[in-house]
Amino acid sequence: MAKSKKYYVVWEGHEPGIYDSWAKCQLQIKNYSGARYKSFKSKDEAETAYYSDSKDYIGNKAPKKQAANRGDLSKFPIIWESIAVDAACSGNPGLMEYRGVDTKSGLEFFRQGPFQHGTNNVGEFLALVHGLAHLKRAGSNLPIYSDSKIAIGWVKKKRPNTKLKRINANVHLFELMERAVKWLETNTYETKIIKWETKEWGEIPADFGRK
Repeated sequence: MAKSKKYYVVWEGHEPGIYDSWAKCQLQIKNYSGARYKSFKSKDEAETAYYSDSKDYIGNKAPKKQAANRGDLSKFPIIWESIAVDAACSGNPGLMEYRGVDTKSGLEFFRQGPFQHGTNNVGEFLALVHGLAHLKRAGSNLPIYSDSKIAIGWVKKKRPNTKLKRINANVHLFELMERAVKWLETNTYETKIIKWETKEWGEIPADFGRK
């Protein structure tokens, strides 16, 4: 019988990411002090894990998170005492804006834009960093929700891996991204970033409702 394929998540290693073989995973963790990694049976499970906190998969919290991956969301409910962020873009690239709201009430905490010649991914990234900075200024330990795996990954890596080209129309947007990267590089935070599960919970509360 053929051996089932596994995917390996490296949260802390030479090059964090998702790898489709143990050999590739080993290259990232060998001689790396404090490496954090784990294998998963499917790519979807690995992606969900990678864009989450490793502590939810390694340690005492692991059983709870694994139950959620099996679809038992009653054991992994929405944390309503939190904030949610989202972005909207008309065109790709096009006019982009983003905002952050109270997850439970929908009260808007911040809203930026519209910016010319932006993308949704860039907006999601900026929204997340803005949310992290907002919570830190407020001295709050509330978690933050985002429905963008890409943006969560960019924040984890402290770098927006965008293909957007810098032109005169979006110079300010690139300046904001540079400021966001600098904030991530010079600040620490305890805020837990959580992936909003749209398929199970519906649109994220910060959604602009333009789909």
